Amino acid sequence: MSKHMKPTLQQRQQMTGLERLSLRVSAMINHPLAQTQRWVVLHRLDTDGEAKWEEVLGLLAETPELDLAFNDDDSVTLRWARSSVGACDDLAVEQQAGEAAPF
Repeated sequence: MSKHMKPTLQQRQQMTGLERLSLRVSAMINHPLAQTQRWVVLHRLDTDGEAKWEEVLGLLAETPELDLAFNDDDSVTLRWARSSVGACDDLAVEQQAGEAAPF
């Protein structure tokens, strides 16, 4: 294994469960299909701790542009409205700016 790979491996090992969950939810929200339909269903995995799941949902619930619907199967449907600028334009601006998701 090269020296260039070792820091990346160490960084992955240092990532917390909350960070992993946040990245997974962020990736689901930013998926092109979710951006087109403006909704996504979030499922809690067995590896997502209850406290971490509740913390991420709490942060999402505090975001005024998002609407959360709690489903019977314990999943959460997250919806958002199209902004005045095209959704693809917003996504491109966020990716260029390198801004992290608020959760």
